[in-house]
Amino acid sequence: MTMDLPRNLPSRRAVVAALTAAPLAAPLAAAAAAAPDDIPGATILLWPDAAPGAPATLPTPKIEQRSKDAGFNDRWVTGVARPGLTVRRPARANGAAVLLIPGGGYGFIAWDNEGEEQARWLNKLGVTCFILSYRLPAEGWGNRALVPLQDAQRAVRVIRARAGEFGVDPKQVAVLGFSAGGHLAGSLATRHAEPVYAPVDTADEQPARPDLAGLIYPVVTLAETFTHEGSRDNLLGTPSSDALRRDASVERRVTADTPPVFLVHASDDNTVPIENSLVLYRALLAAKRPAELHAFDQGGHGFGTRLPDSAPGSVWPKLFAAYAARHGVLPAAV
Repeated sequence: MTMDLPRNLPSRRAVVAALTAAPLAAPLAAAAAAAPDDIPGATILLWPDAAPGAPATLPTPKIEQRSKDAGFNDRWVTGVARPGLTVRRPARANGAAVLLIPGGGYGFIAWDNEGEEQARWLNKLGVTCFILSYRLPAEGWGNRALVPLQDAQRAVRVIRARAGEFGVDPKQVAVLGFSAGGHLAGSLATRHAEPVYAPVDTADEQPARPDLAGLIYPVVTLAETFTHEGSRDNLLGTPSSDALRRDASVERRVTADTPPVFLVHASDDNTVPIENSLVLYRALLAAKRPAELHAFDQGGHGFGTRLPDSAPGSVWPKLFAAYAARHGVLPAAV
């Protein structure tokens, strides 16, 4: 049985399952300018000029407020014309950084649930957070299957290139992705060295390999029967070949250079089956890569940090922090 989320928020499951939804995303201001009022905070554009594969007409930025509580945000964003990073800084930075990649089936970005709300608890640990506003592949971009990975690779490089500005240690950069954002984080962890775009400036001299990857109820495979079809079709288009589906499946891309991976999933997830995490965990073990899997009997999909304290899965942030500390990405004191 799926756990009920607090505040009577609309279920994301039915929408994500289809995910042919129209775009919904936040505009990004120039690096020196203030970000939009709806998504406040420092914003860094990833690309100095147009992003790779830009269409003649860029997507129109949109924000959809899903919450019916005036004091609580639950925004879905699409139309990302200028991908970037929204920075959330702690009161006292400890040098650690986390790139946050919200999900949304590659059809929208669950900005608050899997971005802002994650930054809040990480900020309390002294972690500097960078929420990734990545391009959605079905919005007219060329070479659509690589578009999100281009943005994710570039994001890690930009974070490292500007580490001094944000008090970040370039050797303590983790990625934390959710649902389809988990697929993107997993793709980054396994394909960080793959040349998916032409270098544009000196930031691209930095490595794109995250020091650790956290994947929360992730989409992993695009080739198996238990894939999430909406994410697959939004990323690859329809129809897509078996070869393309295999190539984009995270479990098939694990190498000896894959960083430590932390996995969380609920066995009652009827949107992205737990088999996604299981197949990746087995691939990591087979490759003798560091990996930790937490499987909870209840939680459903898209829970973020919204599970009640009585739900066993609510402890996953503490488990992630402990795992990252053991691998030297977060300070041991957390």
